[in-house]
Amino acid sequence: MQAPSAHLHPVDHLDSVTVRLCGDSGDGIQVTGDQFTVSTAVAGNDLATLPDFPAEIRAPAGTLAGVSGFQICFSSHAVQTPGDQPDVLVAFNPAALRANVKDLKSNGILIVNTGEFGDRDLQKAGYTANPLEDDTLSAYQVFKVDITKLTRNALEGSPLSSKEVGRCKNFFALGLLFWLFSRPMESTRGWIQSKFAKRPEIVEANVKALEAGYNFGDTTEIFHSHFVVERAVIPAGRYRSISGNMALALGLIAASQLSGLRLFLGSYPITPASDILHELSRYKHFGVQTFQAEDEIAAIGAAIGAAFGGNLGVTSTSGPGLCLKSEAVGLAVVTELPLIICNIQRGGPSTGLPTKTEQADLLQSMYGRNGECPVPVLAASSPSDCFDTAIEAVRIAVTYMTPVIFLSDGYLANGAEPWKIPDIESLPRIAVRFRTEVENFHPFMRDDKLARPWVRPGTAGLEHRIGGLEKEDVTGNVSYDPQNHEKMCKLRAAKVAGIARDLPPATVMGPNQGKVLVIGWGSTYGAINTAVRDLQAKGHTVAHLHLRHLNPFPANLGELLKRYDRVLVPEMNLGQLVKMLRAEFLVDARGLNKIQGKPFRVEEVRRGVEALLEELK
Repeated sequence: MQAPSAHLHPVDHLDSVTVRLCGDSGDGIQVTGDQFTVSTAVAGNDLATLPDFPAEIRAPAGTLAGVSGFQICFSSHAVQTPGDQPDVLVAFNPAALRANVKDLKSNGILIVNTGEFGDRDLQKAGYTANPLEDDTLSAYQVFKVDITKLTRNALEGSPLSSKEVGRCKNFFALGLLFWLFSRPMESTRGWIQSKFAKRPEIVEANVKALEAGYNFGDTTEIFHSHFVVERAVIPAGRYRSISGNMALALGLIAASQLSGLRLFLGSYPITPASDILHELSRYKHFGVQTFQAEDEIAAIGAAIGAAFGGNLGVTSTSGPGLCLKSEAVGLAVVTELPLIICNIQRGGPSTGLPTKTEQADLLQSMYGRNGECPVPVLAASSPSDCFDTAIEAVRIAVTYMTPVIFLSDGYLANGAEPWKIPDIESLPRIAVRFRTEVENFHPFMRDDKLARPWVRPGTAGLEHRIGGLEKEDVTGNVSYDPQNHEKMCKLRAAKVAGIARDLPPATVMGPNQGKVLVIGWGSTYGAINTAVRDLQAKGHTVAHLHLRHLNPFPANLGELLKRYDRVLVPEMNLGQLVKMLRAEFLVDARGLNKIQGKPFRVEEVRRGVEALLEELK
């Protein structure tokens, strides 16, 4: 921990805090947020993060299009969301201020880098007057700090260029936050030394800027107090901070080890899924093979080939890429090969909002292929849950010889939370059996789960063909017979539907019957769960059910729906799961929809439930 301050500022103890950093995409906002997250984890708080990237790769500096943000909520108790509104906002320039200040809580702390508030900076952000010089910000506690100048003063005499010195200002701001929230700095010092080991002058400059920011907070009179958030009480174990994409990659590696299959990823880079390719490429020592294809179609084609060869075939993409892969998904369905298709959803349609989050690919995942083409669909509910859901997706794929679609989104992919590293022995083994017996072999004979045998090519006496044309039942010969085609369609559909018998029953958080059941899937989990718990604490008979398995649904879902007077379905789309529930169970499910590229706030879900409770009166 940082040495105790010689300047005795009062210390305020807080239960929970939400901080947002915002600035130009070149200001190192994401690095600053990541390092504050690591320090917060070291301090023992529970946390959740929400990075927010600009959609423009090289937007003009100082413009609204180039604003980058990072939000973190940390607490002395369990955290399930990155916070509704920030308590503290750090704005590096006018554009960052203008894009974010409306979200800051009333009387919240606003730290502004006055060194970037020149006339030209204000004009680029669309300000006609300087908001620091009128009453525009009167609703907040405004702290004006010339971070740019103070960083240059701290690095006077440095061999770095003026431009390089300017890039150190994010570490000055980070040091100030470390002081403000009593954070340890050792982990960040170590990271700087490792990251810039080949440039000792940069190591020295960044460490100096970090310490200068801390000392500025400690010695200045503008801050009347600083804050302490006590350690969270969490189950004992070994923890690490993990993002959804990293957890997904590790889950796939774990599934590879648990099944004894070599992992092959065929992928084409696309935001926000590219990190899966980057992460898996680091694990060649686990037998992982990664292939960056020339396009989405080649990527999934290679993954299908890997599956035919007896490997764990995986492809990763986002919604636009899933469109391009759709014909090949149908090929994996008709050949009945195990394949994992990871769709990290983003705002659409077309290129849409490439760096923003959305849940609008559910119906695409369910039905976005030609012909009767059923595919199991699973969705992770938190960054760390991506690990467990990946293992479950692999289990289903190899048990039932079917492609499986894994759904995440930009919020889960880039967000981070503490993850308790599991005991290896506690992870479920995944049984895989390759057919080797020649006697009575037919490539499309089926077991009790309607799965066909998996045969490695080259196995003597088990030669067989696959392809996109319809197969004859049992023999696998090409068939144009109408009755056979209908039978094969029904068999493939029955196989996927039968997975429901192998799923754990759906369970609710809260009363088993009552006024309102809130059903969610994917990344809405934290906001729904927190809102429902708040309402339960006020005496309302509301419950929360979150679905991992979206096709097929758990077998008891229909019976659960009948126990509540109203069903509410919050989704980051215009109403997709709600359509499926209405069609499947003839229930009057209501949608609570948001499609702004931002996750739900707890308050938004709470208001939606309260509206239904009021209706029931």
